[in-house]
Amino acid sequence: MAGRRDGSLMRDKTQSFRGSRIVTAIVVGVLLGSVCAFFFPHGFISSDPPIQSRRFGKLDLQTSSSQCESTERINMLRSDIGSLSDKNDELKKQGLRTNPTVIPDESVNPRLAKILEDVAVQKELIVALANSNVKAMLEIWFTSIKRVGITNYLVVGLDDEIEEFCIANDVPVYKRDPDEGIDSIAKTGGNHAVSGLKFRILREFLQLGYSVLLSDVDIVYLQNPFNHLYRDSDVESMSDGHNNMTAYGFNDVFDEPSMGWARYAHTMRIWVYNSGFFYIRPTLPSIELLDRVAGRLSKEKAWDQAVFNEALFFPSHPGYDGLHASKRTMDFYLFMNSKVLFKTVRKDANLKKLKPVILHVNYHPDKLPRMKAIIEFYVNGKQDALEPFPEGSQW
Repeated sequence: MAGRRDGSLMRDKTQSFRGSRIVTAIVVGVLLGSVCAFFFPHGFISSDPPIQSRRFGKLDLQTSSSQCESTERINMLRSDIGSLSDKNDELKKQGLRTNPTVIPDESVNPRLAKILEDVAVQKELIVALANSNVKAMLEIWFTSIKRVGITNYLVVGLDDEIEEFCIANDVPVYKRDPDEGIDSIAKTGGNHAVSGLKFRILREFLQLGYSVLLSDVDIVYLQNPFNHLYRDSDVESMSDGHNNMTAYGFNDVFDEPSMGWARYAHTMRIWVYNSGFFYIRPTLPSIELLDRVAGRLSKEKAWDQAVFNEALFFPSHPGYDGLHASKRTMDFYLFMNSKVLFKTVRKDANLKKLKPVILHVNYHPDKLPRMKAIIEFYVNGKQDALEPFPEGSQW
């Protein structure tokens, strides 16, 4: 009996094993079929060769079309990159890397706002302050401006006589409303005293959103200065320097022998900016510069040009927060001071052929005759007009 039971169990196990193999074979077959159906949906052997040929032809056409589209896309991307590069260069030329301009506020001075709207070109203009003490120089100043063809300029008349003189000569003029703090200096002050007023008066121009090319009246214009500005800084100023080193800066080595090995100390030197001719943009640092200079001049007896340069150049240090204004030095051969002219240029045959943009008679007290001589030399072509004058002053 035991033998029959064992034999029966063996048969059951064998049948079960065979059943499992059959199930496994079916599962594998189904999987293989699915794989073949996925990769070969039309069977292993095509009975319609023309259709297959058409399919490959279409595929070739799609590949060729795709290659053309890729080439066109690359060319478009190259064109876009070139366009963006050109635009970036243009933005740099426009000075958009600098501090942003303020939002104009016409409520500051509605009357001045109306005048500036009529006089300025592209929100820029030349501005000069004048009283009757400089009337003769003012006439040479505005006559040279008219000769060059500049229309965007304005005289801030500091007394009635200058206002009437400008109106009679068809010169744009603006006379401020009465201000005791300004009028006492404006009507009787000398050249330096009047020069200090500009830092108070110019503030309104900047608040109204205008860039100003501030000009003293002891200047002769030979070209339009607006064609020679970079406009990439808050302040762009002419220099009192007379060569590359003094105008643009140099490493000045201080020698102290007692220090032995460390006897040489390197210092940076640059000659000051001239506060009688500078271009200033309507930015917050520019307005702060005017406020700082005007504030100091109201509290202490100081030369406005010295204060102007200290505010621009002195860095922050303990007890003092420096001004965050960007600055550029003008080309000293184009925006020329009278030291460069009478000490260097008039003695050099090649330099005499250059035509400056402006000439500022800032180094010499005999301003009027030298201004007239500059006109004779550069405008009327009188080659010896500059010769009678000494390099420096007689006193």
